[in-house]
Amino acid sequence: MLRVPAPTVLILAAGEGMRMQSDTPKVLHPICGRPMIGWPVRAAQEAGAGHIVVVDGPQRRLEGALPDGVELAVQEEPNGTGDAVRSAAGHIGAGDTVLVLYGDVPLITAEAITALAQAHEESGAVATMATMELEDPAGYGRVIRAADGSVERVVETKTPGDATPEEEAIREANTGIYAFAGGDLIDALGRLSSDNAQGELYLPDVLPLLRADGKLIAAHVVTDATLTLGVNTRVELARVRALAQARIQREHALAGVTIVDPQSTLVDAGVEIGRDTVIEPSTFLRGRTRIGERCTIGPLSTLIDTTVGDETRVVHSYLDGAELGSGVSVGPFAYLRPNARLHDRAKAGTFVEIKNSEVGEGTKVPHLSYIGDADIGAGSNVGAGTITANYDGANKHRTTIGSGVKVSVHTSFVAPVRVGDGAYTGAGSVITEDVPPGALGIARERQRNVEGYAERAPRKQR
Repeated sequence: MLRVPAPTVLILAAGEGMRMQSDTPKVLHPICGRPMIGWPVRAAQEAGAGHIVVVDGPQRRLEGALPDGVELAVQEEPNGTGDAVRSAAGHIGAGDTVLVLYGDVPLITAEAITALAQAHEESGAVATMATMELEDPAGYGRVIRAADGSVERVVETKTPGDATPEEEAIREANTGIYAFAGGDLIDALGRLSSDNAQGELYLPDVLPLLRADGKLIAAHVVTDATLTLGVNTRVELARVRALAQARIQREHALAGVTIVDPQSTLVDAGVEIGRDTVIEPSTFLRGRTRIGERCTIGPLSTLIDTTVGDETRVVHSYLDGAELGSGVSVGPFAYLRPNARLHDRAKAGTFVEIKNSEVGEGTKVPHLSYIGDADIGAGSNVGAGTITANYDGANKHRTTIGSGVKVSVHTSFVAPVRVGDGAYTGAGSVITEDVPPGALGIARERQRNVEGYAERAPRKQR
């Protein structure tokens, strides 16, 4: 938690992101299952910031895309970072400590935010900027230090003429991340000038104004440059996504999860995985997936918004919105669709598709079957090629199969139909009526053999 009481965090996200070549706002492009803007927002929340404001453009394209409690300010015209912060002035109190982040700098962490805020408080400065030493700082604003080590100003280098060759040779760069005393920030924003190559209001230009007022400007060096990487193109998005993925997998590994081949595995930011679970190669865990302890997931499996109990195995299968108990076996080549619920020790085997159905404890659907809109009790066995015919062309209907039922191969249940506990079906049956408990349901035409048919059958033309 931050030592600063209720800091205000501003996240600048009004840029058009033209270089992304996309109709989607840049900061809404996903990174490991979370919108780009969601990463700095989450970091600010985890750092203990109770007041978070995102600055959007005039089209308000982020409206409705932000977490509850995050406020929206609007920059009416694209007039630089200084104007963007000024657009949020109504959210800044004179006594606030204000942190400025960027929506397209998603890898910033709660720890980095906390460190900046604490350095700002301990320095007694009215502004503290996060800086970094780069081998190639091209495109970044250069930090100009005074003789006493404090920050004198920042020189932008985006366009020719903004900086001298000597200034461009400086390797200490501005990350764009700041801590300010709220009252001093608001005062300096009102005095900004657009006298620069781009004719915009630069946020770093408040620093020489504050220094001219006799105020101290401090710097806090960030040693991990990846925390401040920005995203302007899809190439940069891919780089940041890879770093975010590595961070996610590292956290799971440190918590006791084995990821056999990290390079072929994708784990979204919101996924939960229990201890001693093994994630086999080429497995994708997406959305709100939650996996218990001592499971084996994969290889070649995708789980989306799926809940998995302890000691469950999923092999070479695709699960979307499913719910599995403990000790469940799935796959290979199974497809579990939304609201497929398999209770403890149930099985969905090879080439089995299940959707919107309950499969009871210990019940097995071993292979080559479709179970849709059905409720199956405990301890039943569903033979190969079983189909629940749930759609009559206009409406869906449910099939109910009791506990301890033995469904023979190639049985079709034409819903709505009920099969009682302990009942059987004959192989190849089309069940259209209820089967009482303990009964055998057979619905097929008797076999008839036509003697001599082969000799009378038409011969194939040679």
